[in-house]
Amino acid sequence: MATVAFHTLGCKVNHYETEAIWQLFKADGYERTDFEAAADVYVINTCTVTNTGDKKSRQVIRRAVRKNPDAVIAVTGCYAQTSPAEIMAIPGVDIVVGTQDRTKMLGFIEQFKEERQPINGVGNIMKTRVYEELDVPAFTDRTRASLKIQEGCNNFCTFCIIPWARGLMRSRDPQEVIRQAQQLVDAGYKEIVLTGIHTGGYGEDMKDYNLAMLLRELDEKVVGLKRIRISSIEASQITDEVIQVLNDSDKIVRHLHIPLQSGSNSVLKRMRRKYTMEFFAERLQKLKLALPGLAVTSDVIVGFPGETEEEFMETYNFIKEHQFSELHVFPYSKRTGTPAARMEDQIDEEVKNNRVHRLISLSDQLAKEYASRFENEILEVIPEERFNEDEESNLYVGYTDNYLKVVFPLSEDMIGKIVKVKITKAGYPYNEGQFVRVVEDSPLEAQAI
Repeated sequence: MATVAFHTLGCKVNHYETEAIWQLFKADGYERTDFEAAADVYVINTCTVTNTGDKKSRQVIRRAVRKNPDAVIAVTGCYAQTSPAEIMAIPGVDIVVGTQDRTKMLGFIEQFKEERQPINGVGNIMKTRVYEELDVPAFTDRTRASLKIQEGCNNFCTFCIIPWARGLMRSRDPQEVIRQAQQLVDAGYKEIVLTGIHTGGYGEDMKDYNLAMLLRELDEKVVGLKRIRISSIEASQITDEVIQVLNDSDKIVRHLHIPLQSGSNSVLKRMRRKYTMEFFAERLQKLKLALPGLAVTSDVIVGFPGETEEEFMETYNFIKEHQFSELHVFPYSKRTGTPAARMEDQIDEEVKNNRVHRLISLSDQLAKEYASRFENEILEVIPEERFNEDEESNLYVGYTDNYLKVVFPLSEDMIGKIVKVKITKAGYPYNEGQFVRVVEDSPLEAQAI
């Protein structure tokens, strides 16, 4: 039996797509093996969000070539889309497919075996207007299922290469989303994470349909679904209608990841972001009224070209004032081919690092403050895995709906179920908890399953 090994670089969408590509191989009779083992086919799913992403992708490709020089090496993903020629130039690469036409990969492999000629299957992503259906009925990870609902982005922020790697905004057919959500719940998943390149933009390319309507349909139509999480949503996409759905739903969790990038209007303008701080603040206020106890996590870039100490402090103070619950902080890194990489006033690395550290310590402080609000409360947790590698340990870790990471003693057969846990000691990066009881499925749901 032919074997295939995968290596995924980059974001959650890439991980989702690797699982989807694996489904195609599985249906074709392949067996999946570890990337470090000798395989007949290696599939490397690449990332290009930074120059480092490109470099790491090249290193992994070379590693696969060294592992088994006779194997078929297929490269896909964002770096494959933006720089197919660079990848084709790596000795040993046989097939390059971009962020579209992944369904053709198996055909390309057969073609390569016959002709022994490298194949460049990368097309012009900017002309693609249709969402490519890639099904994932189940995941290697057993507790949280991702469900990709859209592809591409129309924003063209000055620091970002992604529209060139993923193309323009295209939404998945709502019926397909609901069908796959039901399939995932039937496979035993209690929580679904809606994901995409620009997830909150879902429906912008459709007539008379939008994200709020999709959320409402998922809530009402998917039998047995307990939690809906949105992987990321832009402030400009949090409409009053979306807030109303969040307010009405008992399945959409109290956690939103809303990328801020900067808390300074002048920096946002240079980044070509589509909102002001006043607008962002007003959305946060409305959200917190609709969802008391809401956790808001965010991404921030520090040291963007021309960022002054004053502009940085605007960001710092905005985050402090609005009490974000956790931040992902990135020092700005030049991405070749983007307008920001050509801007004057690039910031010194030392200044960037200093700002990163200041924001990370603020994030740690805010995360602890947020968690402390829930000490002694009983929350619902889905246990995901053992807390450490120790087989003897009975400590498991999982997330509450509002994204608190909780560690507590449990038996292994509870993984993937919803359990009530009392937060005994709040902290960061994790809280300590005590198991209270399993949340029973209601008789109605038991019948439906």
